[in-house]
Amino acid sequence: MGLNAPRAFIAVDGGNSKTDAVAATADGRVHAYVRTGTSSPHRLGYREAVDLLGKLIDAVRAEARWGSETPLARVDALLAGVDLPVEVERLNADARSRGWAEATVIDNDVFALLRAGTGDRNAVAVICGAGMNSVGRNASGEWSRFPALGPTTGDWGGGEDLGDAVLFHAARGEDGRGPATALCAQVREHFGTVTVEDAAVGLHLGHFSRDLVHGLVPRLFAAADAGDAQAESIVERQAAEIAAMVRVSVRRLGLGGAPFTIVGGGGVLGAAPEALQRHLVPLLEAEFPLAAYTGLGRPPVLGAAWTALDAVTGEVDSAAHRRLAAEIAAVKPLRVLY
Repeated sequence: MGLNAPRAFIAVDGGNSKTDAVAATADGRVHAYVRTGTSSPHRLGYREAVDLLGKLIDAVRAEARWGSETPLARVDALLAGVDLPVEVERLNADARSRGWAEATVIDNDVFALLRAGTGDRNAVAVICGAGMNSVGRNASGEWSRFPALGPTTGDWGGGEDLGDAVLFHAARGEDGRGPATALCAQVREHFGTVTVEDAAVGLHLGHFSRDLVHGLVPRLFAAADAGDAQAESIVERQAAEIAAMVRVSVRRLGLGGAPFTIVGGGGVLGAAPEALQRHLVPLLEAEFPLAAYTGLGRPPVLGAAWTALDAVTGEVDSAAHRRLAAEIAAVKPLRVLY
């Protein structure tokens, strides 16, 4: 790049199953888009997560054909598993010591969802992928966050929780402790076992990967759509948990007395399954009548990229922002493995 070239940045959105990185410039042009597996420090470890980011930055720079003559103004990495202030501080200190860019910021991936989902200053975002998390803000600049450490901090409703609930009801339906349920057949088909107990024992002994549990989620929604009462009860509980997270942020931030936006995203909520929508949407409409609910229909890495572009340009809505959104939507990420 020449001396007068637009300033360059890299944006990363990292979840529990995949991580996307975009190399772009301040004019909104996308120079590279790559994808790898999880970057969550809860799954990899703190230093290992930063090491992975370094490899990903090298990969996206190489794909963009950016050599040492292309300095980075920003690296913005919004990752699942960056939940507590001490984790944010620790990860940022390590990342900034690597000298990737003039400024490096690491925070939670729910901020990417919020930025990509709405420009409303009064807003709440709920992410539901492998786990659950939420963040809210108001026009005064106040924020609402959750520890989001799983069951130990009261969280339920992510894909792993839903899969475990399917196994729970299927096991009880099979042995008679609970009512009969179509979830039994769904579990047997999913694991390829004769019984639900075989699937449970296989998980316990390590014959099946825990990742397979998350794969039960589409089967849960299919069973609920088919009218299974136990599946329906799980989905209804999930909708109530999403509403509860919104409720807390609304109370903390003084929202609800005027219009605000609710954004839903993540691998589970972002897919907008009909079984969940028919519980969630009426629940949100009844409790928050002035709120507008929207599901994220864009790649969440756009939220990280817009966050970086905001800082680089000092603007939050420009032709560069619109070009960046269009180009990210049009490019298929290159898969890289480590």
